[in-house]
Amino acid sequence: MTLLLLAGTFEARQVARGLAERGVDTIASLAGETRAPEPLAIPTRTGGFGGRAGFETFLEQGNISAILDATHPFAAKISHRTAQVARQRGLPYCQLLRPAWRAGPGDDWTHVADESEAAKHIPAGARVLLATGRKSLERFAQLSDCDVILRVVDPPAEPFPYPNGRYLVARPPYRLDDERALLAELRVDFVVTKNSGGTVAYAKLLASRELGVRVLMIDRPPQPEGCRVATVKEALNWVDQL
Repeated sequence: MTLLLLAGTFEARQVARGLAERGVDTIASLAGETRAPEPLAIPTRTGGFGGRAGFETFLEQGNISAILDATHPFAAKISHRTAQVARQRGLPYCQLLRPAWRAGPGDDWTHVADESEAAKHIPAGARVLLATGRKSLERFAQLSDCDVILRVVDPPAEPFPYPNGRYLVARPPYRLDDERALLAELRVDFVVTKNSGGTVAYAKLLASRELGVRVLMIDRPPQPEGCRVATVKEALNWVDQL
């Protein structure tokens, strides 16, 4: 058996370690969105497959016999395509999807469908921390009269497109003390984030709760039907049963 692990998340790194310990013949795939990502414990390829046809060619040439999808919850297009191809080719497929965040006592969250809707809730002159990824920035064009900070993992080559905005380069995981200090120093009014789930980026939500910062929470897109697990342990158990 040769397993394809679609990676790119903290959980995927943990799964990779478990697969290496088990001696499972696996190839991991990273989309290449992050420069110099933390190495995985198994052989890894980086970059896109070249669309559906390229993906199917890769599966054939690599003699892939099963697929474990541990991509980001917002990489829905990749997950839908992968699940569909796996189903048509008769390959076992399972998605590792960590649970979504849920608001608790003291949280001030507004759920929105996408970045454009989130921007409609932010008044002129507000101070905004965007934790939505660099590719989402164009969807916040109407915030050009706000003080906007976009947190990114890698230093961008292009200048910030809005007059009152800037990039903040930082890599996860983020500590609660640091997030609390950041929001207070910047006097942030709104945090905009995708409902990624997990623990790596949760500290900003705890800090927002403590400081009374409003959160605009972008809900997850629909996920593919089929096998789904929520934890690394469950994902490895699925592999063990193949």
